[in-house]
Amino acid sequence: MPSPISFTSRSTGFGRARLGRLDTPHGTIDTPQFMPVGTQGSVKALAPNDLRAAGTQILLGNTYHLSLRPGAERIARLGGLHRFMAWNGPILTDSGGFQVFSLGHLRRVDDDGVTFTSHLDGSEQRLTPERAIEIQEALGSDIAMVLDELVDPAGRPSEVADALARTHRWTERCLAARSRPDQAVFGIIQGGIDPALRHRSAEQTKDLPVDGLAVGGLSVGESKADMAATLSIVGDVLGDDQRVRYLMGVGAPPDFFMAVERGIDLFDCVLPTRVARNGQLWTWDGRLNLRNARFLDDDQPVDARCRCETCQTFSRAYLAHLFRAEELLAYRLASLHNLTFTLDLLAELRASLAEGSFAALGERITRAYSR
Repeated sequence: MPSPISFTSRSTGFGRARLGRLDTPHGTIDTPQFMPVGTQGSVKALAPNDLRAAGTQILLGNTYHLSLRPGAERIARLGGLHRFMAWNGPILTDSGGFQVFSLGHLRRVDDDGVTFTSHLDGSEQRLTPERAIEIQEALGSDIAMVLDELVDPAGRPSEVADALARTHRWTERCLAARSRPDQAVFGIIQGGIDPALRHRSAEQTKDLPVDGLAVGGLSVGESKADMAATLSIVGDVLGDDQRVRYLMGVGAPPDFFMAVERGIDLFDCVLPTRVARNGQLWTWDGRLNLRNARFLDDDQPVDARCRCETCQTFSRAYLAHLFRAEELLAYRLASLHNLTFTLDLLAELRASLAEGSFAALGERITRAYSR
């Protein structure tokens, strides 16, 4: 089946970092790029117009959550996920592997798939590779992810190896089950933080006819050094492979630079909006905690450099008040700012790759977020 997406990139001279363009049925994405997470068909507290104003080029939705509520078949009857959530840009859907992993004792994995207990009503649910593809085809996303098995990266080597082998078999089944010519399917490289297992998984996934290559099983408790070492191994194995590369679940500002230098093109994470709802706002000079009393009389914008509605309209003092009063507007304004900052950071990162200032920008951001 011909790929419904196309990816072109060029090297930049900074390790494996590259500048790229990803064309999908619903639009073009400049890479490196960040994908806001709309787990249940919504980026929490933000409407589609907010997302567009922030500079969003692609969104992420989640198979696990959307299949349980409102149901993939219902979304299909209502015109597909794009129409359902009034988003006309590209969408990537996660297969639900991470969410099933997070259920702990509420799930049971076997070679055919995974049985789990719904966190909504306690009903027993079954997810197989074929069902994961069926759900994502019903949702109509531009990019679907294969079903993978995520385990503790520091777990027993035999357990990590078994999960890696199962993920590879499930990937082959996902590819055999696909039927939509307008939906890409990405494979997922697993293997924990074991160098040999990551190498094996990267080799095996690289040889499959997937449309893109994702790196899973990171940002789940391992050290930053282990994450960087693992991405270096994957980058060495993939070499000059021209398919787009996606690092799943990573979104802290300094991590973008480390990962891009090792060849990553796409990111997703709930972090920017999650910390925003707790009052932590990101700026070019580092983090601000607006629940701190020192901001109650601060008439400055959150970040004078920021173009978002929050910074152009309101003061730190006003947001500090909203958080203390538990006003819902606080969540929207803070989330809008953090998302705009994150997307603007990626835009500046791309510009720095083109201009030759990537290392300097990375050092600056790393210093600002190490305080």
